[in-house]
Amino acid sequence: HLRHLGWSSDTLAWHRSYPIAQGNRQSPIDIVSARAVYDPNLKPLVFSYESCASLNISNNGHSVMVEFEDTDDKTAISGGPLENPFRLKQFHFHWGTNRSQGSEHTIDGKPFPCELHLVHWNARKYATFGEAAAAPDGLAVVAVFLEVRIAKIACLYDESIFFFQGTKAQFSSFNPKCLLPLSLDYWTYLGSLTTPPLNESVTWIVLKEPISISEKQLEKFRMLLFTSEEDQRIQMVNNFRPPQPLKGRVVRASFKA
Repeated sequence: HLRHLGWSSDTLAWHRSYPIAQGNRQSPIDIVSARAVYDPNLKPLVFSYESCASLNISNNGHSVMVEFEDTDDKTAISGGPLENPFRLKQFHFHWGTNRSQGSEHTIDGKPFPCELHLVHWNARKYATFGEAAAAPDGLAVVAVFLEVRIAKIACLYDESIFFFQGTKAQFSSFNPKCLLPLSLDYWTYLGSLTTPPLNESVTWIVLKEPISISEKQLEKFRMLLFTSEEDQRIQMVNNFRPPQPLKGRVVRASFKA
């Protein structure tokens, strides 16, 4: 159903099919750093990604996604605002047509050219990812901003493998720890998925320090298509939702400004 969406215009119309789009804890948001509240009780984040098993990489029609084996707690995140370990399910990216836009979250009104989302679920409390994705404390997503510099992120894929929507390739032995910045200072708030069904099920953990991506790697993202092989080609760009109203939510910071 996302296949032909012109994202920038259609994100505004999602509320017709998904009334929750106008809910009280929608994402992304603009994080106003001066209004974030330092919380000394927030714990450091712990990424247990050592024994992680990546399965495949795909063009799912709205992003590049890498999926992981999630049958046990070996590949998980803990600490931070979370009470339990949350298992890594997948990661994906959002990007723009050029480097002046692309991220979903913004900091003091400033977007980044790209944003990575590492999606985790609460397997201690819920039996399946689907069940967790519908629950208010079911998901934890770590957001990492990417800025254009000499790349930290190596070329993940040959774009010809999955140029079209729905194509998938085997992709094993990738450890996403290499996608994390040195500093794990973060902001956290309660929010939602940023694509339909827009469930308000996400504890967001937005890392303050960006990582680097090269312009060449960003161009590879932009060569992908929203569409499948039979359809008219629509370039996959601007696959981000704009910031949503905060509606009284508090953004907490793990660090002193």
